[in-house]
Amino acid sequence: MKMVFSVFPVLLFLVFLFLMDSYKLVIKKMIAFSLLWGCVCALFSYLINSFLQDTAGAAFEYLSRYLAPAVEEMLKAGFLFFLISKKRIGFMVDAAIYGFAIGTGFALCENLFYVYALSETSMLTWIIRGFGTAVMHGGCTALFAIIYIGAKSRDRMVVPRVLSGLALAYAVHALFNHFYVHPIIQTLAILVSLPMLFVLIFRHNEILLRDWMELELSSEVELLKMIRQGRFSATRAGGYLASLKDRFSGEVILDMYCYLQLYLELSLKAKRNIMLRENGFPVLPETGIRGKLAELRALHKRIGPVGEIALSPLIRMNYRDLWKLNLLQ
Repeated sequence: MKMVFSVFPVLLFLVFLFLMDSYKLVIKKMIAFSLLWGCVCALFSYLINSFLQDTAGAAFEYLSRYLAPAVEEMLKAGFLFFLISKKRIGFMVDAAIYGFAIGTGFALCENLFYVYALSETSMLTWIIRGFGTAVMHGGCTALFAIIYIGAKSRDRMVVPRVLSGLALAYAVHALFNHFYVHPIIQTLAILVSLPMLFVLIFRHNEILLRDWMELELSSEVELLKMIRQGRFSATRAGGYLASLKDRFSGEVILDMYCYLQLYLELSLKAKRNIMLRENGFPVLPETGIRGKLAELRALHKRIGPVGEIALSPLIRMNYRDLWKLNLLQ
């Protein structure tokens, strides 16, 4: 029964977050890897914290309040850095789910260890650890993930926002470990505030995603239609591309044209897949996608950074645009 109370609540919360994601953009395999990373973090945190306690002679109270939260939050954030560097996360919902899954894995291993190490403790302790401490671990990592992806999506002030996100996760974790208020009250506060926070974030995410889809979809469809009908030169975009002939060679202009057409085609396919997932339809694998993505990368390399800047008025290639192309893989 102790084991059930210590691990079941946080797993239930993770399932709740996954079911709330209407667009189903998270990948189950990556959730499993996130859980595994959390378990690895729990092991390394135990070794590092034990080392700090033995070498620095820090009291357990000082370690748990100040040092351990810093070690644990930095370790848990590691997998989020990897996922975002590989452009596997596009929106706040994805970040929150992966972040909470990492915290869940950490809490599972930590609580299971304490179940065997502290066999004489009361049932109330395990209820507080299961509903309070475990959910806190997931919530802190999810909070950092939300702040991080928000900064990446805007492509500005990323480093300061990442540091502030880590500082916030550390502050919440350290404050929880101080137990300024009764543990039961802390646990109730987490159980009330976190679901409300995530519901607000998920609703905001849906608005952002719909606005992003509606803003780009119609313009991309119209532009690709004009290209395929051979009327691109009559558009303002075609006139702009023609005006670049004085700055770039004919070969680079042709690569820009091919890049623009291929990007629009892949972008529309990615948005189609997002809409299929939202409505519960399976996304069938499409032949030739990897070849087209490789061709797009080759064209991007040929036009170079200056060519990419020149094309920026026609197509945006920020973090979220690169993420949507990753969905096709």
